[in-house]
Amino acid sequence: MANTKSALKNDRKRVVRTVRNRSTKSRIKTLSKKYDEAVASGDAETAKTVAVSYVSAMDKASKSNLVHPNAVARAKSKVSKHALSA
Repeated sequence: MANTKSALKNDRKRVVRTVRNRSTKSRIKTLSKKYDEAVASGDAETAKTVAVSYVSAMDKASKSNLVHPNAVARAKSKVSKHALSA
């Protein structure tokens, strides 16, 4: 258990940040799966809509250092590759 006031505050912040980060990562994974399903089914309109949401979520996660910049670059490359071939 934390002994100082600053340690108690840091513990509270850790809990809040963990919940926020977990929900963001879960949303990114869900969008990735939705995008892959839309591409596999051949639904170009849905794939385009989900792709925009997916790239936006990845950029926001990268901005807060939740996702590594190289992972964001790979995701964007994957999306753009499928968008150009469709």
